[in-house]
Amino acid sequence: MRLNELADNPGATKARLRVGRGVGSGKGKTAGRGVKGQKSRSGVSINGFEGGQMPIYMRLPKRGFNKPNRLKFAELTIRRLQQAIDAGVLPKGEIDAAALVAAGVIRRPLDGVRLIGSGELSKAVKLTVRGASAGAVKAVEAAKGSVNIVDEKPAKPVKAEAAPKAKAAPKPKAAPKPKAEKPAAKPKAPAPKVLYTDGPTDGDPDDLKKIKGIGPKFEGDLNSKGVYYFRQIAAWKKADVEMVEGVIDSFPGRIERDGWIAQAKEFSKGS
Repeated sequence: MRLNELADNPGATKARLRVGRGVGSGKGKTAGRGVKGQKSRSGVSINGFEGGQMPIYMRLPKRGFNKPNRLKFAELTIRRLQQAIDAGVLPKGEIDAAALVAAGVIRRPLDGVRLIGSGELSKAVKLTVRGASAGAVKAVEAAKGSVNIVDEKPAKPVKAEAAPKAKAAPKPKAAPKPKAEKPAAKPKAPAPKVLYTDGPTDGDPDDLKKIKGIGPKFEGDLNSKGVYYFRQIAAWKKADVEMVEGVIDSFPGRIERDGWIAQAKEFSKGS
């Protein structure tokens, strides 16, 4: 079973019915509300009204009762009591709700502590609680202990008053921070490698687009590498051709296939 294989049971979810989407859907026009009348409008709430006869919620008998002021007990299990015995947090003598709260066995006493569960205890304890189950009393008495049941709400534990906080000594003034030195200037990036050094200052550059296969983009790429004249292309060697094919967006072998160098030699003669 993987996370992407988790799915609900078939039929557990159902797509809602989209009403009012045309008469061909079966729920178009009035969208299942009928024609006119109060209940065909939105915002109407006539729940339980049956038009003259006794409504069903009054015809059916009522059962059950919820006591409004029933007590809420803090449950203490035999297992939790044994853990407290093993940890050695229970006080000696009689143990009541306040002692259990102070020992951290229960969080709050509520309307009293009710001892529940079954099992065995390794030590005899004397408990004073609001209620206890038969199995829990049997477990405590089997360990030579006792359970005293009292019908009184335990008193709220009194919080110890916190000692007044002493005034903190004034913090010494921090020494002024030394001025941070300015970081050294970053070295400039090396200039891009160019194929030739002579540039357009050496007269007007040639229109390299006259060479078959060189368009505006190729011409811009060549210019960025320092190539402006036919004579520069005519002087290319194999290493230059490989370098050019590596820096411009071209297909391998295009320069030789289109004869750039031969065309450049012809154009350079007439320049």
